[in-house]
Amino acid sequence: MNSLKLPAWMTGQGSRAVAAPLIIIMMLSMMVLPLPAIVLDIFFSFNIALSIIVLLTALYTVKPLDFMVFPTVLLVSTMLRLSLNVASTRVVLTEGHNGPDAAGKVIEAFGHFLIGGNYTVGIVVFVILTIINFTVVTKGAGRIAEVGARFALDAMPGKQMAIDADLNAGLIGEQDARLRRTQVAQEAEFYGAMDGASKYVRGDAIAGIIVTVINVVGGLVVGMVQHDMGFSAALENYTLLAIGDGLVAQIPSLIISTAAGIVVSRVASEQDIGGQLVGQLFARPQVLYITAAIIGGMGLIPGMPHVSFLFLASLMAGAAYLISQRNLKAPEVEPEVSAPPPAPEVEEATWQDIVQVDTLGLEVGYRLIPLVDKSQSGE
Repeated sequence: MNSLKLPAWMTGQGSRAVAAPLIIIMMLSMMVLPLPAIVLDIFFSFNIALSIIVLLTALYTVKPLDFMVFPTVLLVSTMLRLSLNVASTRVVLTEGHNGPDAAGKVIEAFGHFLIGGNYTVGIVVFVILTIINFTVVTKGAGRIAEVGARFALDAMPGKQMAIDADLNAGLIGEQDARLRRTQVAQEAEFYGAMDGASKYVRGDAIAGIIVTVINVVGGLVVGMVQHDMGFSAALENYTLLAIGDGLVAQIPSLIISTAAGIVVSRVASEQDIGGQLVGQLFARPQVLYITAAIIGGMGLIPGMPHVSFLFLASLMAGAAYLISQRNLKAPEVEPEVSAPPPAPEVEEATWQDIVQVDTLGLEVGYRLIPLVDKSQSGE
């Protein structure tokens, strides 16, 4: 009996190949089709969860090439945020007159709990987050990626020659050489892709500001003209919805921009970024002792917050003491110095060391052997 063979798209490998087109089609559909508030809440929550996953993955990545799909993740996450902005704008303008929960509980929560229900505070917080994302994080990450791509391209010929030299010397095999060449090419392509992907994040920050302004102005027009709302009521209602919508999009954007800066700014090492920070920043107790003394001295100045400064100074001094005690208890492993091999005794060469070598050979017949054999009186 023949076994049932499943289609390729139903298997594990086939489903992964179908996942990317489905996600792109879903995001494009969100820009056109109206979505209910509960669906918007699910997608907004997923967007926040995705940004946290990307940030933690970037923190635990040892080498940039270990997260080689990161430029594509930047593009997909940016498209997801823009699709959610379009879908939420449609809901805000059509259902915003019903109250702050018309666009979903997530936007209402960001509009009320994060900014206290004050649209002036919300506008200021939204503008600050956008400026930080646009002018600091994204611009710096893009610059680092640009310089990294340029250096990777300049160093590519030298790296290729080093690989060829190791291959010719027999230090590596053909398969290892092919793998190293691929890694060199992928490194240059990664930094080049990161340079281009950072432009998407900058464009997303600009689009977030424009979409928020459009939501406020459009909400005023829709509320006052179509639903006969007063100016102050329409301004407060639609501004809270627009600011909540903008913050829901800008916070994941800021998180992913931070992840991009971490990926492109780190130096390749055998440790993740957490191990490097703890192992290098807090490894010297002398630095912590001096810092604790300076912070403690600032805490003794009249008018300064004494409790916070002195508490921080004592915390740093205690950490420095613990680190110094740990360094003392750690066994010092002295490198083993191998004794040099004894020098070989030099012997003088004699004539016995010279091997006699026949310079000429002659093959003779059996009956001619007595003519050449000295034992048979041959000459």
